[in-house]
Amino acid sequence: MDSIVFSGNYIQRRGELRSNRRELEEALSRASTMILPILGDQCLVRGERLALLRAGDATDLLDEPQRRTFLGVLDGNYVFGVDVEKGTDARFEDDCELVGLREASGRLPSDDAALAAYARAMVAWQERHRHCGVCGANNQLLEAGFVMECSNTACAHRSFPRLDPAIIVLVQHDNRCLLGRQATWPADRFSTIAGFVEPGESLEDALRREVREETNIDVGTCRYLGSQPWPFPAAIMIGFHASAESADIICNDDELAEARWVSRDEIADASIVLPPSISIAYRLIEAWFDEHDGPSLRSLGLPAPPFRVPRPLDENN
Repeated sequence: MDSIVFSGNYIQRRGELRSNRRELEEALSRASTMILPILGDQCLVRGERLALLRAGDATDLLDEPQRRTFLGVLDGNYVFGVDVEKGTDARFEDDCELVGLREASGRLPSDDAALAAYARAMVAWQERHRHCGVCGANNQLLEAGFVMECSNTACAHRSFPRLDPAIIVLVQHDNRCLLGRQATWPADRFSTIAGFVEPGESLEDALRREVREETNIDVGTCRYLGSQPWPFPAAIMIGFHASAESADIICNDDELAEARWVSRDEIADASIVLPPSISIAYRLIEAWFDEHDGPSLRSLGLPAPPFRVPRPLDENN
């Protein structure tokens, strides 16, 4: 599967520099160093591109080391993400605007969207780990934003950036695919089956459990296709195709309002609405759909819903 949104070699992360405080402090004084402001779930956009500010023009954002993260090197320039505190007096250039990451992801070039998502995921992790999970003392930011260490020297517990792994799967049976609809979606909106991996599970175990729990379908063989960082706030979607060993659908829990087997003809005639093309869900459906001699899925120009984050993989979980 080709690179998808939020992934790819959009920046050199240069992890070896994170412990080099002197080098990074010097970088902040260089005119070429770039600053990426993040305010809550918003990033700064200029026109149809992500706005990266020159360090010299953003000195008011750099006063607090505990709110900045070294993201890496882009086109030879050091890039820092800065967590802009809500209610701040920081002012941006007139041609820039703060845009929610969901909207920006469908509007920006893929590399820009990936960089914004990377910065937002780091800020979200830091926000959720301001206190030590062992003793409750304040954490302090180390390693250029990639380590949170307890300020209680008797504890000194360290936390590292967290990702929540989730499987997402297109199940196939007799030239049809299994799609589900959440209760909050319109009646014609469908997507693939997804869910978080639980402790003690392999990815394949989680896949079979989730499909069984949500649709009562037994899954046999499964094949990995690709993955997508999903920064809402910090999941990694791990995509599969799988073969069903049963066909009778029963929605066993409250995750889905409806599930059905869908043919290529039903997709082609737009009888259902597919996920946005930005998502790995769409890419899984596309890879299956295009395994036939007819027109490709993208060539059909089918309608898609606005980009949103489907439950249960949203920021409330």
